[in-house]
Amino acid sequence: MSSLFSDKIDLTLPDSNIIYFPNFLKAQKADEYFETFKSTTPWQQDNIKVFGKIYAQPRLTALFGSNSKPYSYASITMQPHHFTQELLEIKQQIETKTEAIFTTCLLNLYRNGKDSNGWHADNEKELGKNPVIASITLGQERFFHLKHRTHKNLKHKLLLEHGSLLLMQGETQHYWLHQIAKTAKPISERINLTFRVIK
Repeated sequence: MSSLFSDKIDLTLPDSNIIYFPNFLKAQKADEYFETFKSTTPWQQDNIKVFGKIYAQPRLTALFGSNSKPYSYASITMQPHHFTQELLEIKQQIETKTEAIFTTCLLNLYRNGKDSNGWHADNEKELGKNPVIASITLGQERFFHLKHRTHKNLKHKLLLEHGSLLLMQGETQHYWLHQIAKTAKPISERINLTFRVIK
């Protein structure tokens, strides 16, 4: 799949509405955003509870929003900072591709191949019934894994490239889990912006 000739890729997976825009941001602009977010974001590392044990979350995060509403997941509750000018610029561009008006953005910094995000769905109740999740990748490309909750043979793997947008809509979160897996390869940093609507 050559992304240079693809403006929009519909994954056409059952029980889902997932669209990938490989060249959503121009390379130079994506470079600028990466450097800005890396150096100016108030990154934090929270502890998460997994099967009763406490671990340091294997990535750094920050929450931004327009409506001061917190976001809770995996026993963590985050309070939002005010949107920056850069986040508002990207938000506005994404909103031209969808009917959603995003209130919140969760930023993730994956520092190396050891940083990851385990199998999960973005199905917290404050996101509503069929949430729209818009995910921007900046920096190091990483594989995005999908697996169907009930049909175990339904799996998909997608390489999320620098400057790309992944849009998950409709019933996707009801039927599919996703993850960014660890890798033993020596890789550099990836910043992921996940825009969402908190009711």
